[in-house]
Amino acid sequence: MTKKEFAAINIGMTFDFIKNVVDKPDAAASIPNGAELDFVCTDVPVTSTHLNKAKTARYKVGHVFEQVK
Repeated sequence: MTKKEFAAINIGMTFDFIKNVVDKPDAAASIPNGAELDFVCTDVPVTSTHLNKAKTARYKVGHVFEQVK
């Protein structure tokens, strides 16, 4: 996957996430202030590098955003 393809996918997921938060504002309540959002594709396994960041709100991306706890 090229950097351009990777960026396009991430931009698409970001806009989908924003739409999800607009539709369900309480979803944003579980995100700590200053946290980094990490979108984890359902096709890609979660690795330890995803889990080591202290202040990260992780979301598994499928048809619906689901927070990874």
